[in-house]
Amino acid sequence: MDLEQLSANLSRNVRRLRSLRGFTQARLSEMSGVPRPTIAKLESGSPNPTLSVLARLAHALRVTLEELLAAPPSLGRLYTAEELPTRKERGVELRQLIPQAIPGVTLERMAFAPGARLSGAPHPPGSWEYLAVERGRIQLTTPDERWTLRAGEVVHYRGDATHGYHNPDSTPALAFTLILPGGLPR
Repeated sequence: MDLEQLSANLSRNVRRLRSLRGFTQARLSEMSGVPRPTIAKLESGSPNPTLSVLARLAHALRVTLEELLAAPPSLGRLYTAEELPTRKERGVELRQLIPQAIPGVTLERMAFAPGARLSGAPHPPGSWEYLAVERGRIQLTTPDERWTLRAGEVVHYRGDATHGYHNPDSTPALAFTLILPGGLPR
């Protein structure tokens, strides 16, 4: 790694770590013994610090020297459509939109072919479900009620009962469903 890249990494890391810790430049200066103008220069991308300055900053920010100089970690990750689990059932393509498992939580994209029907299995007791229609119409049936949702509409219902979805139209429909386990805010 060249000196320019190390300087850029140091600048981003000092600024990012200081912010994550909730420190002002003045507070980091107090904690590290490094003058505030030196910290400002480091953060602006024109650093040429001594090893002593680096060691004091690393200690105050509670990281190693390696972490202070390394490329900053990514704070997110892009998942392509191909990476997301997808399955097809009776003319409905279901794609999970939360790649990592969150116990009891499901968020899926539901693409309905014209006239497609899908039975929804009851979720664990106390579960709640949201259905949001993005395009077309979807009919939702539960043991007690029946709703016909148009694009832009959302329904909230007990997910622990039998339910079913139907696209009554001759055009495709698109909806999203969010299932929350019992005990979560709804």
